[in-house]
Amino acid sequence: MHSIRGKRIAILAADGFEHSELLKTKEILEDHEAITEVISLKPGKIKSWKDKNWGEEIEVESVVSQVQAEDYDALLLPGGVINPDILRMNEAAVHFVSQFVESGKPIGAICHGPWTLVETNILEGRVVTSWPSIKTDLINAGAKWVDQEVVCDQGLVTSRKPADIPAFTRKFIDEIAEGVHRRTFGEMSPKAEQLHRSENH
Repeated sequence: MHSIRGKRIAILAADGFEHSELLKTKEILEDHEAITEVISLKPGKIKSWKDKNWGEEIEVESVVSQVQAEDYDALLLPGGVINPDILRMNEAAVHFVSQFVESGKPIGAICHGPWTLVETNILEGRVVTSWPSIKTDLINAGAKWVDQEVVCDQGLVTSRKPADIPAFTRKFIDEIAEGVHRRTFGEMSPKAEQLHRSENH
């Protein structure tokens, strides 16, 4: 696995984030000597969602309206049903995510996390996965959806559920180590073209 020592990872979340997808992934990134920063819509604490109920809280380190993507090397979007629905309705959050999209910096989104990406126009012509309940929304945003443990397309890493965290973090770490990725917009990525060809044979 590549070194991500000293890399700065923005973790964007709101109340209702899936406990393990934020905290476990954060722990793994920090074990690899990355610097993580929890960013949310307002200062204070945000509450996790664990085992069908509210779980522990985590301290917010920065407010999204006061940060820029240029200060980070990558973005993590954990899931949880409530969390991405709050984020995608917030202009500052969508703007922050869009900065990562435009810069080509790696983005990791797991479970319901890709929901926020629907608002950024990155999904057109991309291959992604997610929790099944948001599959239709991602397809409607132009993505090609597959049921796989982890999918990576032009620096965008997606996974389906907490059980995928080990594979998700391994791939995300590789992408962070690689750095900025060239992205095509408004056309199919090579990965999507390959999938399209295999489906039509």
